[in-house]
Amino acid sequence: MHIEFRHLRTIKAIHEAGGLARAADLMNMTQSALSHQVKGLEDQAGVELFVRRSKPLKLSAAGMKLLKLAEQVLPQVAALEEEFQGLIAGKSGRLHIAIECHACFEWLFPVLEQFRRAWPDVDVDIRPGLAFDALPALRREEVDLVISSDPENLEGVEFTPLFDYEPVFVASSQHPLAQQAFVTAEDFRDQTLITYPVERTRLDVFTQCLTPAKVEPRAIRQVELTAVILLLVASNRGVAVLPDWVLREVRYHSDYITRPITAQGLNRRLFAATRTEDTARPFMAHVLRLARTEPVKLQRQTPQKAV
Repeated sequence: MHIEFRHLRTIKAIHEAGGLARAADLMNMTQSALSHQVKGLEDQAGVELFVRRSKPLKLSAAGMKLLKLAEQVLPQVAALEEEFQGLIAGKSGRLHIAIECHACFEWLFPVLEQFRRAWPDVDVDIRPGLAFDALPALRREEVDLVISSDPENLEGVEFTPLFDYEPVFVASSQHPLAQQAFVTAEDFRDQTLITYPVERTRLDVFTQCLTPAKVEPRAIRQVELTAVILLLVASNRGVAVLPDWVLREVRYHSDYITRPITAQGLNRRLFAATRTEDTARPFMAHVLRLARTEPVKLQRQTPQKAV
């Protein structure tokens, strides 16, 4: 059998109308053309689809099976057509995000909250499992946006600058290094360094400071949450390096200090990587505009839920 969508629509219309004449009017076609279409479908099926002498016209057992198929398939087709129209109009789509910056989870959620209100039909997801294979995943179209501080020259990928930040040294106010105006790589040699649970190649303290100086901390302790990192630092259980905006956004404790790393400080920039053909899509352009807002300012713009 060669069943087309129009056949399914015909069966459904005749069943709902109770006769060929009314169904033909609903489908904006002649009764003769509709009868011809039904006969052709019955010839294909080899069975009668209607009980001919019934009033109103009723489906046969075989016709009911075709009606069941129509009721399953046609709503799916209609939903797909609506989705395609949304894609054409730029109102819907997919925004799956991979993050190479662990601290950026706290900054990204306010961005996505504002984005969700403006683009409710866009499917948003965060894919942390792809964090360390993010750019290849972007090129394979497994994700649509990558947050990274390490831009690369990749064909078909565009890196949009978001904002600058400074990785800063964080220690207890009672720590001996709190007396210094800044710290150097050598100052980490005897310290327990508390970091996020990511590879060294994704941590600014290693890529920008320790690895070039060939300095190894006495110990490394990995912690998932920023709040816990600051709790441990305030308790003098170790030192950390965090983006300056994390510390400006919220101070979990007053018992720690921040210092620049080297006299000049470290200057870094965060980027959003997208496929070149997607960068100008309306919803992608909007999320990039939101993401370019400095995290502290974004937090102030985002309404807080009542407690």
